[in-house]
Amino acid sequence: MRSHTIRNLLIVFFALSGIVACSNGIESNNTTKMDARVDATLSAMFETYPGTQQLAEKSSAMLVMPLITEAGFGLGAGFGRGALQINNVNVDYYSAASASIGFQIGSQQYSHVLFFMTDNALRDFRTSRGWAVGANVEYVFQDSADSFSANTTTSSSPVIAIMFAQAGIRLGATLDGTKYTRIIP
Repeated sequence: MRSHTIRNLLIVFFALSGIVACSNGIESNNTTKMDARVDATLSAMFETYPGTQQLAEKSSAMLVMPLITEAGFGLGAGFGRGALQINNVNVDYYSAASASIGFQIGSQQYSHVLFFMTDNALRDFRTSRGWAVGANVEYVFQDSADSFSANTTTSSSPVIAIMFAQAGIRLGATLDGTKYTRIIP
């Protein structure tokens, strides 16, 4: 009986992984499409959360992920692609892949931007073979546009992650991680 449950969970996990990867919206490594989506994401973020403009000006670089798609039922997976922007120029392209385990159900999509606030944090990110989100990242989840300015511009964290434009619903408590890997378009 137990082996059937594990097998069924694995089937669900791999099915969700496929759905997540296929439904992401950035279906290829086409730099023109990625550049346009990065620009649109930044414009939407700056318009909705004006305080992020100051954060962008203070940062060494930004990793802009226009669309991250996550789904889970016990086991979960997520995927997205985006660009690393230095001085308003997209210099590299990255994928973000995540896995999670725990009590969870549902799916969601969102945008997020990692602000590298120090040159050392940016160097560590760019020189790694695959960079995993760690304890040195401060996450900001806000529904109020006014909150971003006060919270993020006074932060001393080397990396600040802002998540916004959430759609869908995913409920539960999980252990998860996200790994960013440079891709060659």
